[in-house]
Amino acid sequence: MNKKAIIAMSGGVDSSVAAYLMLNQGYECAGATMQLYDKPQCSAAGSRACCTPSDTEDARHVAARLGMLYYVFPMQEEFRKNVIQKFTDTYFAGGTPNPCIDCNRFLKFDAFLQKAEELGAEYIATGHYARIEQDPETGRYLLKKGLDPSKDQSYVLYSMNQRQLAHTILPLGGYTKADIRRIAQEQGFINAEKPESQDICFVPDGDYASFIEEYTGKHSQPGDFVDREGNVLGRHKGQIHYTVGQRRGLGISAPESLYVCGKSLEDNTVILGKKQDLMSDHCFVSDINLIPWDHLPGPTECKVKVRYRQPEQPAVVEQVGEDLLKITFREPQRAVTPGQAAVLYDGDTVLGGGTILAQTN
Repeated sequence: MNKKAIIAMSGGVDSSVAAYLMLNQGYECAGATMQLYDKPQCSAAGSRACCTPSDTEDARHVAARLGMLYYVFPMQEEFRKNVIQKFTDTYFAGGTPNPCIDCNRFLKFDAFLQKAEELGAEYIATGHYARIEQDPETGRYLLKKGLDPSKDQSYVLYSMNQRQLAHTILPLGGYTKADIRRIAQEQGFINAEKPESQDICFVPDGDYASFIEEYTGKHSQPGDFVDREGNVLGRHKGQIHYTVGQRRGLGISAPESLYVCGKSLEDNTVILGKKQDLMSDHCFVSDINLIPWDHLPGPTECKVKVRYRQPEQPAVVEQVGEDLLKITFREPQRAVTPGQAAVLYDGDTVLGGGTILAQTN
């Protein structure tokens, strides 16, 4: 009997080709789309958000072309609780969240996997560019980079645990984006030329602060811009409008460029400084997930990314608490931002990662 798999289909070309490849590998497949958030502007012309009603129809069309059953999983409440609420809470706590990581962690590889298992499937498959392998010595599952460095998405998957890795297949990990476009064209998929989604699905216009205030009914109160010595430089319009490293939109006249270097919730100030004030030689990370081990075996030399598009940087990582890592960079790093993810690599293997807690200059 063929093994059953549910394909997470977003309506994009990647997940559509993932479904095609899974069928070719002999799996008994069905497609499914997560219905996450209903907001009219997500369907507006020019929006490049994912998870729109038109995306659902594209996924349904591809599933029908491939002769697969197709489901829509209503997950609005899970999405509200684990992604949107965390997004707004992190901004009000002074951080800058990454909702795509949370969507993968709590929805795609948790709630979606549970739904698939309820339907009798042993596996789920997605269109992420990454690879999963099993270590023959330890038996643990490992997460590895996609072979196309320009498309590797392992950074946003660092939170996958052993159960999730064991029941997930990532068929695109060995392909380039050009390969995937070509396969989609050959198969006549309706979305073969569809552009990639770039916007956050629930904030397609990119105005995070307005969304947060409208969604929560709370307003971020204006306060003072201050320098590192506490001198007042001007007024800010509310902390949620700013993130560490930001230079534009400050409205401050100064002889040289100023950057957001931090925030103080206690006195509602946004701290500005020079470019060199953004540099940090270490940071602390919590809410950690380690993949090759349950606990870091000791101080570990590795490479670290503190932003999705950042090149990996040499560092030493130590586990200094049950849920706390200290990352010491070999060279100071710019704009290490609370709320973002720090992801650890050894070559093409993801060691794990967590959420940046504190910036230290």
